[in-house]
Amino acid sequence: MSTFDNPFDPSCQLKTGCSCGLHTTEAEHSRATQWQCTPIETENKEKRYEGTVASAVMRAMFPKDVARRKFIQVLGASTALAAISQFFPLKAATELFAAPGPIEKKDLKVGFIPITCATPIIMAKPMGFYEKNGLNVDVIKTAGWAVIRDKTLNKEYDAAHMLSPMPIAITLGVGSNAIPYSAPAIENINGQAITLSIKHKDKRDPKDWKGFKFAVPFDYSMHNYLLRYYLAEQGLDPDADVQIRALPPPEMVANLRADNIDGFLGPDPMNQRAVYDGVGFIHLLSKEIWNGHPCCVFAASKEFVTQTPNTYAALLKSIIDATAFAHKPENRKQIAEAISPPNYINQPVTVLEQILTGTFADGLGKVRTDANRIDFDPFPWQSFGVWIMTQMKRWGQLKGDIDYKAVASQVFLATDTAKLMAEAGLKAPGTTSKTFVVMGKIFDPAKPDEYIKSFKIKKSV
Repeated sequence: MSTFDNPFDPSCQLKTGCSCGLHTTEAEHSRATQWQCTPIETENKEKRYEGTVASAVMRAMFPKDVARRKFIQVLGASTALAAISQFFPLKAATELFAAPGPIEKKDLKVGFIPITCATPIIMAKPMGFYEKNGLNVDVIKTAGWAVIRDKTLNKEYDAAHMLSPMPIAITLGVGSNAIPYSAPAIENINGQAITLSIKHKDKRDPKDWKGFKFAVPFDYSMHNYLLRYYLAEQGLDPDADVQIRALPPPEMVANLRADNIDGFLGPDPMNQRAVYDGVGFIHLLSKEIWNGHPCCVFAASKEFVTQTPNTYAALLKSIIDATAFAHKPENRKQIAEAISPPNYINQPVTVLEQILTGTFADGLGKVRTDANRIDFDPFPWQSFGVWIMTQMKRWGQLKGDIDYKAVASQVFLATDTAKLMAEAGLKAPGTTSKTFVVMGKIFDPAKPDEYIKSFKIKKSV
């Protein structure tokens, strides 16, 4: 039975007036269209299931349509529901009906890059979040983002830690074959920094950076877009005045030490490790460019989401539960211990604690405190996706007309995440889009093309 023929849906209208007294005409009676309903909101699944179970019980108690309809007509739907509840355990039946089915695949492989952005995905293994939800997950340390992408596309990984622009790029076929991908959870917000070689400690003004060589983790990354945004706002053309190259995060500090690059906008722990090793200093945190920006995501193919829905649901719940745990400052030192071993991030606990607690040395002789240096909020705002696509378009990665809203809603799945956030004790937004400010400039996701046109420095689009 569909949600459109449920006699206990208050939006249903009983039709009356045929020879049996219940339809307007005999034609309507013979068509057996007993209930005309408007669609009910799918978010209220419990009520929908309750109505479905109750309707099935009613049909069993009153096999004849006329008797069933007269019973409801005389008592009214709510009274009829209360009456049958006296004889049948509707609540227990509803819970059984609404319970998820068995997990289709318990043994999973999830790839990650060894950076603090992957904290929820990594910590969910040693801290038991996957097992709690019936999964046996092997989290696999991976060398770089192109490898993560390719192994996920080749189905060597069931799901993966990805940079937030990657599922959009994969879905649109930018840099790879076009395959629909989903990003139902943001792994972290903030958590990046511009780090410069210690030899440049007297060159804090970006106007002195012409000719510098910078590294970012991947072409399709928030790091690339935020660095380009920052440079352009300082009057530098990212494609003409500096060099930007992609480097896997684990190689960034070594290249800074070897003087192959002048700096990088990278994820942690690379920034703090450069300070720890005495080879670099933190010029600014990425939150100083855009406070609350997304960084990495939990991603999976649409095929995985749709063909193994119960596995997907258990995996997503595990990650959101881990994210809720990581969101609490009092848990950060414990997490640093859990993710520091060689098979995970392979960094000194001291380095990870400085990042996760927000009390850190900046490499310039100061100890800074910023509780929001990195945070964990899983909600995949679809306006994040729209902003990402404006920057892909701005810098020539996307051509032609783009349906920004449609692509963002296809990739950044918000409905399931909001429900699971509420269950995990996190506040879930009531909408999927919002405006935000990047370096003093308001971004309105309803006007992406105007936003792109407003920039002086950009590639022709």
